[in-house]
Amino acid sequence: MLDKKDGILLESGTGEVEILHFTVAGEHYAINVVKVKELLQIENVSKVPNSHPAISGISLIRGEMISVVDLMYVLENRKNEKVSGGMTLVCEFNKIKVGFAIDSVLGIHRIGWNKIMKPDDITSNSLIIGNINLNEQIIMLLDFEKIVMDINPNTGINMERVKNIEIKDRSKYKIVLADDSPMIRKVLLDTLTSAGFTKLKFFDDGMQTYDYLMLLAEKKGEAFAEDIDLLITDIEMPQLDGHALTRRVKEHKILKKLPIIIFSSLITDDLLHKGEAVGADAQMSKPEIENLVVLIDKMLKIRD
Repeated sequence: MLDKKDGILLESGTGEVEILHFTVAGEHYAINVVKVKELLQIENVSKVPNSHPAISGISLIRGEMISVVDLMYVLENRKNEKVSGGMTLVCEFNKIKVGFAIDSVLGIHRIGWNKIMKPDDITSNSLIIGNINLNEQIIMLLDFEKIVMDINPNTGINMERVKNIEIKDRSKYKIVLADDSPMIRKVLLDTLTSAGFTKLKFFDDGMQTYDYLMLLAEKKGEAFAEDIDLLITDIEMPQLDGHALTRRVKEHKILKKLPIIIFSSLITDDLLHKGEAVGADAQMSKPEIENLVVLIDKMLKIRD
């Protein structure tokens, strides 16, 4: 089991991340360590009839039935015949636990988010969040949420969740949103627009967002609030993560008054303290987009 009681995993807003470096079919990949609950060998995987071909089956892990995803199938479109007895990452995000079958683990590395390069336009819609150059070895940081959503869309954000949102005039409120996922940005745009918000400004990484806010503070001082009422940010983003972005804003002599919601798949009972430590005004788990508008209304005191 991974020990998350020491070191960087208790710190927040440092601008750094610990990644677990692993291989699948000879290629090098990574996952944010905070998503990993355990690393273990599983011996018994029971096949599930009529399941998605990327699902190797289910396994009983510490009393819980957990689905095991074959990453070789996801990434290479070929079956891993050694899932039973092989290495498995047991992960938790979006309020679910999932196992991911891998080949080997090469270590844990601590790096700055500013060292993680965003995918270029050609690969921006792939399963890659960012690329890491570690001692001339390219390591691809995988989008595990997208992997799970591609297998079962009901596990993540989708427009079915927002059918009952109350529509009212929210057009005067200005919201800035930071998320590196094009899919999430599109769903947020559709959701908030359908709820009546019209003044939305999107950024695809934390550094762009921070630069924009700094420019507002420089140009307008305390009057920056004329251009923004609320910031909504993801956590995992290349260049500057959401925790570091929140800390910088809350430590700024002018911007500290800006309300911030952290909206991320990493909002779990074990990790809530990280957002609290950097001064976030509210935190919400990413699948709960149907409740996001309610939270915004509450924070901005929007009434009928």
